[in-house]
Amino acid sequence: MRVVVALGGNALLRRGQLMSTENQRKNIQLACDHLAPIAQQHELIISHGNGPQIGLLALEEAAYEPVPEAPLDVLGAETQGMIGYLIEQELGNRLPFEKPLASLLTMIEIDPDDPAFADPSKPIGPLYDKSTADKLAAERGWTFKLDGDHLRRVVPSPVPQRIFERQPIQWLLEKGCVVICAGGGGIPTAYQAGRQLIGVEAVIDKDSASALLARDIEADILIMATDAPAVYVGFGTAAQRAVAEADPDLLLTKYRSEFAAGSMLPKVIAASDFAKTTGNPAMIGALADIDAMLAGSAGTRISTARAGVTFTDGQLTEPSI
Repeated sequence: MRVVVALGGNALLRRGQLMSTENQRKNIQLACDHLAPIAQQHELIISHGNGPQIGLLALEEAAYEPVPEAPLDVLGAETQGMIGYLIEQELGNRLPFEKPLASLLTMIEIDPDDPAFADPSKPIGPLYDKSTADKLAAERGWTFKLDGDHLRRVVPSPVPQRIFERQPIQWLLEKGCVVICAGGGGIPTAYQAGRQLIGVEAVIDKDSASALLARDIEADILIMATDAPAVYVGFGTAAQRAVAEADPDLLLTKYRSEFAAGSMLPKVIAASDFAKTTGNPAMIGALADIDAMLAGSAGTRISTARAGVTFTDGQLTEPSI
């Protein structure tokens, strides 16, 4: 079975955690405890988020005033190398020495006229109070939006169009390699006049890029690992219910307003798109449940084979539309 696992940024660095290498390594070690058995039994492709990491790098760049800040595409490439290195090392510590692993810098083409550039929406970096966010907005020209009770920097998040390294990824899989790629949604690139490829000041949504990756390489299942055990309706209320299985169309029509735009909604959209276009299932759930999601015993399963939405509390089912 060909399995794509997308590790969310909040799964690699939990909310409120100090953004240290030690903390990130500990979370990656937990992820690799569950990824290693999958790698021994299946073809495994790993993508990952980078929101907290790229935001920190942007802050560090801004603090060094003698030179201009590095653009987001360059910072995205840096995070791919950093996070890929940690995943590759910790996964290698859990697999036989002869099992090949590779972290691949991945460029993804976007449309420079994408409407996302007029409405930045992708959160990056840490949380701020209003006074600090206002100060940074005035000093740096950054845009901020609410993330829970705090503010967070947001940047354009264009739709991914094409993965340039698709063929090398296929070659590595044919050789039995575990491939770590499309990190942070990939490095955003676009063509300018004369067919010159350039970097773009944006951060592609990791979930959209992971769904594109899974479709392109004909994955049998897409697993999105985050800091929540499932997709919830009525999240944070006394009436919240976890979704066990769902038809993608019904989930995105009847329940779309239930999902936060900056966190769960992109995952639901990407997972539903993968399920509809391939006919294969997508799973959303907790980092610690990666292996259980593959077995179908944890998380939320989104599949065209499900004629409705089934909740975990008493297996209540909504009819399909």
